[in-house]
This record gives sequence, C-alpha cells and structure tokens, in this order.
Amino acid sequence: MADDLSDDATYRVVLNDEEQYSIWWANRELPAGWRAEGTQGPREQCLAHIEQVWTDMRPLSLRRRMEQASV
Repeated sequence: MADDLSDDATYRVVLNDEEQYSIWWANRELPAGWRAEGTQGPREQCLAHIEQVWTDMRPLSLRRRMEQASV
C-alpha cells in the first residue's frame, strides 16, 4: 500500500452518478458507484483536470430540482 501513496503513483479521475469527481488509484478496482472519467496520470495532473472541469459542485439531482423549480 505504501507504493500507492508515493508521488509516482498513477491515478485516474472518477465520477459518480451525481457527477461528483474524485481520484482513485489506477491499479485498483473502482469503488461501487464510481466510473472512470477517462483522465489518468499523476495525482496533481488529475486534480488539475478536476479543477478545470468540475465547475458546478452541486450534485446533479440538486441541479435538476433547481431547474424544475425555476420553470
């Protein structure tokens, strides 16, 4: 497990059904409810990608309810 925490570990960006992002070790099975987003690389690269693409932190279900309420 120590190798997974080293700076040279490879990570992947993962996404859940609420369109919330995280990173996960590339050499591990994904946790239930998460899927690979497609980006993989060093930790900092994955975190930078998430910062760029995750512009609305609200869960998808909340965004949908808010859209319906405004109609």
